[in-house]
Amino acid sequence: MTTEPPLAELDVETVLERNPQRLFVLKEGDTFLVADVYGDITGEADGLFHNDTRMLSTFLLRLAGRRPSLLSGAVSQDNLFFTANMTNHPLPLLGNPATPEGVIHLERKRFIWNDRIFERISVRNYGDQRVQAPLTLHFAADFHDMFEVRGQHRLQRGAREPSLLKERGVELRYQGLDGLRRSMCIEFSEKPEQIDERHAEFIVQLDPQQRWTLHAEIGPSLADAGCSRFRQAAAAARRSMRTRQRRGARVLASGRVFQSWLDKSRADLALLTTDLPTGPYPYAGIPWFSTPFGRDAIVTALQTLWLDPGLAHGVLSFLAHNQAQQTSTFRDSEPGKIMHETRKGEMAAVNELPFAKYYGGVDTTPLFVMLAGAYAERMGDPRVLDAFWPALEAAARWIERNAASHPTGFLSYARGETTGLANQGWKDSNDSVFHADGSTPQGPIALVEVQGYAYRAYAVMAELSRLRGDVDAARHWQQSAVALQAAVEQHFWQEDMQFYALALDGLGQPCRVRASNVGHLLYTGLPRADRGRAVATQLLSRAFNSGWGIRTLPPEAARFNPMSYHNGSVWPHDVVLCGAGVARYGERDGLVRLLNGMFEAATHFGMRLPELFCGFERAPGEAPIAYPVACLPQAWASGSIFMLLQASLGLQLDAHRGLIRVEEPRLPDGIDHLNVRHLQLGTQKLDLNFQRLGDRVVAFIDRQEGPSPVKLSLKL
Repeated sequence: MTTEPPLAELDVETVLERNPQRLFVLKEGDTFLVADVYGDITGEADGLFHNDTRMLSTFLLRLAGRRPSLLSGAVSQDNLFFTANMTNHPLPLLGNPATPEGVIHLERKRFIWNDRIFERISVRNYGDQRVQAPLTLHFAADFHDMFEVRGQHRLQRGAREPSLLKERGVELRYQGLDGLRRSMCIEFSEKPEQIDERHAEFIVQLDPQQRWTLHAEIGPSLADAGCSRFRQAAAAARRSMRTRQRRGARVLASGRVFQSWLDKSRADLALLTTDLPTGPYPYAGIPWFSTPFGRDAIVTALQTLWLDPGLAHGVLSFLAHNQAQQTSTFRDSEPGKIMHETRKGEMAAVNELPFAKYYGGVDTTPLFVMLAGAYAERMGDPRVLDAFWPALEAAARWIERNAASHPTGFLSYARGETTGLANQGWKDSNDSVFHADGSTPQGPIALVEVQGYAYRAYAVMAELSRLRGDVDAARHWQQSAVALQAAVEQHFWQEDMQFYALALDGLGQPCRVRASNVGHLLYTGLPRADRGRAVATQLLSRAFNSGWGIRTLPPEAARFNPMSYHNGSVWPHDVVLCGAGVARYGERDGLVRLLNGMFEAATHFGMRLPELFCGFERAPGEAPIAYPVACLPQAWASGSIFMLLQASLGLQLDAHRGLIRVEEPRLPDGIDHLNVRHLQLGTQKLDLNFQRLGDRVVAFIDRQEGPSPVKLSLKL
């Protein structure tokens, strides 16, 4: 029997060979897996996670004590299966000639279903001699909370309990401080030669052309791992993924590579979307944010609303159900406020951190109202919001109460306790809000884009109240919107900069910093026309646009750092909201340039835009520079292409009137034809086509099904 090297040596080898940009993700429900291109889990920032706990921290495959030689590793296009293909290094056996390298093929195939990994390891001898292949699987479960994995130090932890050994498996156990016992069971279809709580060894004897297969299941309970269970679970997982991917309309483009971006984005949204009791909900991103976030889900639902309104309904339903009812400084909650994030891990359960249900996002509540208004418009019927109306009224009242507490009457934030987030807009890192000299402003902070969200929320409440027949409420909310618009123009506009300030501090002093936040203000339509155009021109200039997309800050800013999280990086969802905003103020060609830049960036990231990437200026022949710990995939990055397309196509859907409006449509460079199939508008289902004719783009309805034909209004 071959002696295995100590696990510590294996860890060093793994770290040295590991490429941070080559991590592969699988997800189903509240369980996800991050592993490297070999399929190995090393205990770095990877593992098998369930409900914000790392259930499996090590899973390493070794052949004769060594990592096999890699042939390929990839996740399938539908994000369902991970497959790694490997071969052997020379296998020296005592008393026999060495087995030459490259004659043993090893395939590692896995997927997740019902909170467990199903893995199949196949070994085949392509040589002309009988071989002996010692196969070892190393495993460990540290049961670390997600925040521990991210670097949070804990003063104490729960207790590891003795492992339970079985003939074909082992159960690793942990008793948490929250009173929960967490178990991770590993079971094999074959009896190992040796097994303990750290590894299992198999001695594989293979004649020429013979294949040997091992099935493994890793989950919260022991199971009878084997071929039939693998096939049945794979079929069920495939049906579930297909159902999620078939939701809503589909976009088909004439360019093959561009279509790959569309397909990958759609597949990633399906991967990240979890079916909750309240409906489908897009989890924010993997690995750090695979949980319901308020802001991220709302933005993702807005990005995809024209294609799949069902996602918006699921988001509204979940957030309304979890709306704050009480005041808590620890959770930054107040009645009417919409949730920022929720966590299920041990640290949240015992209140080491406030994130079990945390409400420290100043923008989530007005965004919730914005999404509700957009959803009602998309469906053509305000009655679709009847179940959410109490939540919408409570949200609007919270916005009003909060704004009244700020010296200048703006919606603002200040955390209740030091355990909460210091900054509570979408740029929520500690250093993302500052004055022109780089100093940190005194709170409470009123961010510029948040005032735009509040303005739109007031306008939505005015329109919805009018449709519900409440004239007094409609008048009140309309007056609030008009007053807020005037106040923003007065206090945030900086005439010498021809730009809006990033924020106002607690003394009402402006943070005279140009930032991408103002693009969100354009998206809401608050700025008057001349100022909106002036801002749009600057956002599209080289100071902001790196060539790959709009940076969060231009190089002139005191805290600019293209490698930072929020102070000079490029966030696809931010670029898209800015793009939709500049298009609103007439910059149609500039929007197409942004779309082209995002597409070209996607080609360098495997057709999958990350959460963010570095904001270095684009250089000829060079790729965009990755941010090393960005989530990939990330929901609002995946949804970005769909909002960009809607904006560039100038597409507006009026379900109430049975009308599609297309104004000054543009197609991405290199795309001559684009088809939107199975678009639902009211009772009609239709196909909508866009075709490039010379220097113009025309649109027409190709096919309709339903009792009430939709009309098309085209303005070139």
